Amino acid sequence: MATLNTPALRIDDLVVRRGSALVVNGVSIEVPAGGSLGIVGESGCGKSSILRAVAGIDNQWSGCIQVAGRAIGARRTLADRRAMQMVFQDPLAALNPSHTIDEILREPLVVHGMDAHEARIGEALRTVALPATVRFRFPGQLSGGQRQRVCIARALLVQPQVLLLDEPTSALDVSVQAEVLNLLARLRREQYQAFVLVSHDLHVVAHMCDRVAFMVGGRFTDVLTRDQLRGASLHHPEAQRLLEAALTH
Repeated sequence: MATLNTPALRIDDLVVRRGSALVVNGVSIEVPAGGSLGIVGESGCGKSSILRAVAGIDNQWSGCIQVAGRAIGARRTLADRRAMQMVFQDPLAALNPSHTIDEILREPLVVHGMDAHEARIGEALRTVALPATVRFRFPGQLSGGQRQRVCIARALLVQPQVLLLDEPTSALDVSVQAEVLNLLARLRREQYQAFVLVSHDLHVVAHMCDRVAFMVGGRFTDVLTRDQLRGASLHHPEAQRLLEAALTH
């Protein structure tokens, strides 16, 4: 049973395979309720594969995944899927172009058997600072930043324990990246929302997260708090290069 001290997410010895390739090799993490963890590494290191396993998109994994103290298996119930919601890298690809925003936001409420659709959709749009007028527009009529806000609103509608954020700003123009990051920071502050953020951009991760995990070749080489980053000596030269490059810009 979950208590106040129960982590929002706990992963022990997660292994993910793609055929004969070992993509994630024995990763363990813990995210407290209301906390945040950033996973940073170069493309192909396995960071997004962690999120896909946790979200239930990929079921070719072994190890232990717990959400709020409850073990989650490869086969997911609706309650399992509701507990962990993912926000993808490309908001345009993540939204059905033939559906209005109202239809997109209503769908998860129907799937999860939730009531008060009108009130919940209105509140979700207010939470992500979108005007009610976007409800009957199509994704192609919105800006990139607005589309990503819709994706975040959709994820929040079912009140997840953990938000899984896969490079949520990398497909956006620089001018709108900050507004999405500020929104996520506000949600965490105001709603005590736990999240895991993966990115190749250490600046983004360090700005958003309490702790940063450096990933190389399917493993975590170091897990540091934000305050420990400056001047740190990491265990793998590739992780060290990533840190030094960020500190010099």
